[in-house]
Amino acid sequence: MTFATKRQALITGASSGIGKATALAFAKAGIDLALVSRSEEKLAAVASAAQQTGVRAKVYPVDLAEVNHVQEQVEAIAADFGSIDILVNNAGMGYTNALSETSLSDWLQVMNLNLTSVFQCILGILPMMRDRGRGTIINVASIAAQQPFPNWGAYSVSKAGLIALSKTLAAEERANGIRVTAICPGAVDTELWNSETVNFNFDRSAMLTPEMVAQSILYTISLPEQAVVEELTLMPSAGTL
Repeated sequence: MTFATKRQALITGASSGIGKATALAFAKAGIDLALVSRSEEKLAAVASAAQQTGVRAKVYPVDLAEVNHVQEQVEAIAADFGSIDILVNNAGMGYTNALSETSLSDWLQVMNLNLTSVFQCILGILPMMRDRGRGTIINVASIAAQQPFPNWGAYSVSKAGLIALSKTLAAEERANGIRVTAICPGAVDTELWNSETVNFNFDRSAMLTPEMVAQSILYTISLPEQAVVEELTLMPSAGTL
């Protein structure tokens, strides 16, 4: 799949998992890439692989957890890289704990990264998309936003908030030619399951792969501009979470 006109995408959480897979899928489709994550070294490896397809790929190390600075940093990235046609908000964290055992600092950490940083990334790109009268914003949520899972409370709330953010933004920006999609995957075999803030033991072989989610994102952005997938739920056929 390639596009008739050149497109440029900014992808957060691009150093691994869904973000990395999306970057490589976009590169094969001829989309130039602004890659955002904390790890410059990992981003550089993704950029190098993307550049093998002939696209332009640049690395921007940013800690999205520092929410007070995200909007200005994203504005600076867009100014450096050029107009962004596609924004993929993928960066986030997993967190497991009973709500009764969740500290305020943990709660705020999850909300800041999974929801507030997305809000700030959007604000950093939105004026540019409005000026051009087009743009596509993809927010990677989770099936946990739609179904309650014990001990995933803070995570579920952050992802449910992300869906509400997506739907409200879609309604507000439709007249400006901006499409917004919330993608809700079931369990995906990524590094999230290795993180210190997640304590669960699922059969990872039955999960979705990052590449499967990336293909659904690529499909979403490939639709004619007159069409939009406002919410997409992608589940493993084996029936795992």
